[in-house]
Amino acid sequence: MEKKNKSTSVRKKSFRRRLTADSVLKEIGALADELNLSVWAVGGFVRDRLLKRQVTDIDFAVVGDGIAFARKAAKRLRTKTVVVFERFGTAMVHVGNFKLEFVGTRKEEYLPHSRKPIVSESTLDDDLRRRDFTINAIAIGLNKENFGEFYDPLGGREDLARKIIRTPLDPEVTFKDDPLRILRAIRFASRFNFKIEEKTFSALKKNKNRLKIISQERITDELLKMLQHDKPSAAFYLMDEAGLLEIILPEIAAMKGVEQRAGYHHKDVFRHTMMVVDNLAAVSKKLELRFAALFHDVGKPVTKKFIDGIGWTFHGHEEIGARMLERICRRLKVSTNMMKYAQKLTRLHLRPIALSEEGVTDSAIRRLIVQA
Repeated sequence: MEKKNKSTSVRKKSFRRRLTADSVLKEIGALADELNLSVWAVGGFVRDRLLKRQVTDIDFAVVGDGIAFARKAAKRLRTKTVVVFERFGTAMVHVGNFKLEFVGTRKEEYLPHSRKPIVSESTLDDDLRRRDFTINAIAIGLNKENFGEFYDPLGGREDLARKIIRTPLDPEVTFKDDPLRILRAIRFASRFNFKIEEKTFSALKKNKNRLKIISQERITDELLKMLQHDKPSAAFYLMDEAGLLEIILPEIAAMKGVEQRAGYHHKDVFRHTMMVVDNLAAVSKKLELRFAALFHDVGKPVTKKFIDGIGWTFHGHEEIGARMLERICRRLKVSTNMMKYAQKLTRLHLRPIALSEEGVTDSAIRRLIVQA
């Protein structure tokens, strides 16, 4: 009996290792045919597949009971890892390197003071129309009669080709219903180097104050995802253009601008910060480091002072900035470890400049190493 169980386990692991995105789609499609259900791959997986990006997260829209189908899919894919979210009518299946999410096709209705919708069963067309942007509202058929065929009633593929971010429905309604989509529009545009369509961008700016109904955790999650882009500054410049920085990151917005007096001027701290973040992103994927770079000069606006004959000074901005970070990080609800990391680097970020001068002792360098 022990040998049989061991053999079964080996076969399951071997099966999971052989799985590819295409083989997962075929398995799900075959199961859908057996159960006489219409099932589609949708959302980010389809978008990234069209953009020729590797992806291991696949969303499935089931015209029927998504949770029941997920349980059967898990059995077929030889895994017991199923996480069910009854409240949202979704289920997550982990198999090999893949994360598969199943949901029944649905439509949504929003109340004015909440982004949590009232959900009811509906058609695939309703399901695609409820999605945030047209590029995320493309479906791929998985049943035998339509396997691999695109269903794109909202023009998502054309928008992908044109590099456009556009909402499936009236953007005023889209952003009013779920203001988190305001930040998602910024994130997708900056991530893919796309342009937000004019009407969509206008509605985004008009509804920016609706972000107050979004939890800080969800807002911070979007911000941290933006920081993980190849060129994070693109997202922050877009947020500035849309008037979002003053609402979400007022301390970063305060860095903007250059004052000139008696022939002296200082550099735009906001633009300098964006350059620092991008330079770090080019050499490190470490999120904590990018976060620290974003806030390393946060103390400059409050310590800025003009001294005749000397010019602009920012004395003590590294210490003031480190102290400000505690309040900022508590508000953003980032981890204590990330906060302490950012505070440490903010306090120390001027030290290497002094240590680059001639005559610096080894002991001075060792002190910095110990402190860092």
